[in-house]
Amino acid sequence: MFNVSKKSILDKSIRYWNPGKTMQWQNDGVDLVIGRREGYYLYDMEGKELMDVHLNGGTYNLGHRNPEIISELKSALEQFDLGNHHFPSITRALLAEKLVECTPDNLKYTIFSSSGGEAIDVALKSARYATKRKKIVSIEYAYHGHTGLSVSLGNERYSKPFLSEGSSEEFIQVPFNNVSVMESVLSAGDVACVIVETIPATYGFPLPKDGYLAAVKEMCERYGTLYIADEVQTGLSRTGKLWGFEHYGIKPDILVTAKGLSGGIYPIGATVVNEAAGNWMNDDGFAHISTFGGSELGCIVAMKVLEMSQRKEVLENVDYVARYLRTGLERLKERYSEFFVGIRQLGVVFGLEFDHPTGAKFVTQTLYENGVWAIFSMLDNRVLQFKPGLLLDKQYCDELLARCEKSIKEAAQIARYK
Repeated sequence: MFNVSKKSILDKSIRYWNPGKTMQWQNDGVDLVIGRREGYYLYDMEGKELMDVHLNGGTYNLGHRNPEIISELKSALEQFDLGNHHFPSITRALLAEKLVECTPDNLKYTIFSSSGGEAIDVALKSARYATKRKKIVSIEYAYHGHTGLSVSLGNERYSKPFLSEGSSEEFIQVPFNNVSVMESVLSAGDVACVIVETIPATYGFPLPKDGYLAAVKEMCERYGTLYIADEVQTGLSRTGKLWGFEHYGIKPDILVTAKGLSGGIYPIGATVVNEAAGNWMNDDGFAHISTFGGSELGCIVAMKVLEMSQRKEVLENVDYVARYLRTGLERLKERYSEFFVGIRQLGVVFGLEFDHPTGAKFVTQTLYENGVWAIFSMLDNRVLQFKPGLLLDKQYCDELLARCEKSIKEAAQIARYK
């Protein structure tokens, strides 16, 4: 489509787009400019094939350029465009109804956004409205996006450059899986909300301990605090259930979804709230506005994603892929036990642990050389974020495991001398 060279694109990216990010990947040995993409494969501009098990954080749960989703969008273009955020909309009303139907029965309204970060901001504002409190509690090393309020929730790597570090009077971070510290903060009775990624992604997918999320939710209820479930990366059947928190027996007061809701085709995010958190729309429906949030085309794509993600055969396939890959990865862990030391998993959410402070960075590099794209955890370089798709088959899994074995073996050799 564009008659340009890879070198020219890299040069233009450094000159006009993002010099730091472009050069960092070059330094890390990932010389990628994506050209063609299809299913669970990416192809470099110069033709290199990559099996995609990063999926841009779950954006491509159903694969790149999924034909069902593309067909739905093409049909929608015959009638719809972005729509107008001021007025009721056929597609927004229908998608909001479907989200209420497939989320816990305490949730009532949906506010649409164009991204996960924006959807998180909406969740925080809604919690403050409902409780008339300002304090927000998040998990240490959490990641909830880069927009206005959301960037203050996460690690200072993302907030400090923009002078957005959360103040202790307003934003409080506590250790994951630590009930006593959480209670010491909530017991003051002045916290608007607790926000938790069901499985913290950028922190390397540590799993909640038995009873932890349920205990946090119970404390929220006791101290008048709202519980926000950030399901941007763990939702839409990645864990084997539509929403990750379903495994832990809780009902959040607010749920946030994005990334995969777009089908990788049209940006959209959603904040699904209980009646108290959404009552600001009765007071003043114009209090929050997003021009592109809940675009009519995006809503049509999202409805198809929700329908596909809840199909019986898709959920059965997630279970199959999760068990099949776990068995293969356990074999690799036994063979390379001095280097490959742990597997964190719920469904097709995996964090692979390596016994070296930057071991997952080495694995990212060797995987790339051997035709697999996965990324190390930005806030724990020992852990590889390994995010296979929902629709993989046995042949793909076998090839993936073969490439993983070669890459882990090579990375283990590199780690010995670093």
